[in-house]
Amino acid sequence: MTNLVWLVPLFPLIGFLITGLGRNMLGKSAGWIASLAILASFVVSLLVFFEVKSSGVAGPVLVHLFDFIHIGSMQIPFAFQVDALSSIFLLIITGIGFLIHLYSISYMSHDGGFAKFFSYLNLFVFSMLLLVLGANYLIMFIGWEGVGLCSYLLIGFWYKNIDYTKAAQKAFVMNRIGDLGFLIGIFLLFSKLGTLDFTTLQTAFATGNLDPSFITAVALCFFVGATGKSAQIPLFTWLPDAMAGPTPVSALIHAATMVTAGVYMITRSNFIYSLAPQAQQVILIIGLATALVAATIATRQNDIKKVLAYSTVSQLGFMFMALGVGAYTAAVFHVITHAFFKALLFLGSGSVIHAVGGEQDIRKMGGLKSSMKITYLTFLIGCIAIAGIPPLSGFFSKDEIMMHIFNHGAFGKVFWSLGMLAALMTAYYMFRLLFVTFFGTFRGTEHQREHLHESPALMTIPLVVLAVLSIAGGFIGVPEVLGGHHALNQLLQTVLVPVEHLEHLSHNTEFVLMGIAVLIGIIGIVIAWLGFKKYNAAEESKGLATFFENKWYIDELYASVITNPLNKLSVFFEKFIEKSGIDALVNGVGKMIQVGSQKFRLLQSGLVGFYMFLMVIGIIVLFVIQVWVNKL
Repeated sequence: MTNLVWLVPLFPLIGFLITGLGRNMLGKSAGWIASLAILASFVVSLLVFFEVKSSGVAGPVLVHLFDFIHIGSMQIPFAFQVDALSSIFLLIITGIGFLIHLYSISYMSHDGGFAKFFSYLNLFVFSMLLLVLGANYLIMFIGWEGVGLCSYLLIGFWYKNIDYTKAAQKAFVMNRIGDLGFLIGIFLLFSKLGTLDFTTLQTAFATGNLDPSFITAVALCFFVGATGKSAQIPLFTWLPDAMAGPTPVSALIHAATMVTAGVYMITRSNFIYSLAPQAQQVILIIGLATALVAATIATRQNDIKKVLAYSTVSQLGFMFMALGVGAYTAAVFHVITHAFFKALLFLGSGSVIHAVGGEQDIRKMGGLKSSMKITYLTFLIGCIAIAGIPPLSGFFSKDEIMMHIFNHGAFGKVFWSLGMLAALMTAYYMFRLLFVTFFGTFRGTEHQREHLHESPALMTIPLVVLAVLSIAGGFIGVPEVLGGHHALNQLLQTVLVPVEHLEHLSHNTEFVLMGIAVLIGIIGIVIAWLGFKKYNAAEESKGLATFFENKWYIDELYASVITNPLNKLSVFFEKFIEKSGIDALVNGVGKMIQVGSQKFRLLQSGLVGFYMFLMVIGIIVLFVIQVWVNKL
């Protein structure tokens, strides 16, 4: 079945072409066509996964499609690599993607760009599949850029709103900054080793003959690319603004596609990072800082989607912390569990927004649990999962990350303590969101109150499925201390380079750390309950709360330090270089020719005597020139 893996990206591509070209004729059927395309990809992905899992072959299966670039000795094939890592991501992308497509049929049913929306979704999924299947960095980069393009199209889908358009532009520009770093890293690899194939590169790095400074440089360049796609400091501010797009887009970006691209790329490049400890330390510090900063901001946001957006940024920080200590399996594990509960939470928020007529401010909600029981219960499950309360999925993945961090070097316990602080805030802001939205009395308008209702089945069924996955998804990585065998770790052993410094803690230590993690989660929930069981929307933020509510004034800082100076510089170049310089020169040459032609026209008088006079003058001038030349 692995030889037919090319069908996985082919189905979404066909769906994109059908819904895109036939968008004016298909009507509402476009949603079902696009959804069935993703479902077909999921079925093939499932068959591929089970074949990879059952084969037990140590090594990837390469599926060569055609020679993409073949110039002299340079040969870069268009090929796919099927192994445990890529097959897992195929399931995440197509499985979660299908549920989001199904949800979107109802959510976007009244939108004028219905068919166009689904064509973009299909193209988005196709690009992400290309990214994870590519057998070399060039094919990965093509998918990488495709994902960036589709994010721009979907974030700015409602382009008539200028704010949404600006959000799309912001996402596009910030991702291009990160992509430049990734591209430089690719150039460095190719110039040094003459290949971009993962298998060949892994062999080259395993020889130990490469300069450590070169390895570190490549690793850092790749990480710059990852900071853009996976929203790490300093390139993270685009992701919360991406909430401008329709809610299904937010779920797709945050759960199944774009933001996990950076995690996947670094995990795929584990043979590089295992030899670059300095780069790993940078990743650890940046990941920790991102987790903390985003968590503090999330505690004071009032837009339901913004809270979830900053939650995603914070959880991505946890994943990068895992990558920074070489715990690649833990990072992938958290990608999987996060995909389940974050897709659930975003689709749940969309259900709430749908019920209250498009309102996103939680201060104008409240008391929704009685009229939206399915949404409430599934949203509650998502909150418990992300808070790390056992036995839900988020507990197992986050616990594994924190175990590895605790056991990492001299400062491991410091990093662990700060990570647990971020975990405490996670439980707090998620249950603050839950209590303010679903508990108390409704604070919206009377018109909204009259129309409160549960979402239709096409929206609630994906919620129920994702809730079940959020409950059971963690059992693929049950640690040995709890009687498990960590099936995920066993599966990924064939892909990842063994990391020598990853040592197991004693069972007693693991139990203690688990207990502390659960206690911290419960404390966060209790604090949220005490503070928001009787929420007063009139409360004003003061002091540090204002600082967090305004997102550390990072956007303002970027505007004053980067955006405004560049805008002023562009005005200067436009006014003095372009208009007064280049345009003046071009216009001056044109004017000079125009004036000169007008003067030369005067020579065409029609008088024969005048022409004879000019001929004589010309002969004299030629004679003088000839005499002068001969004397030289």
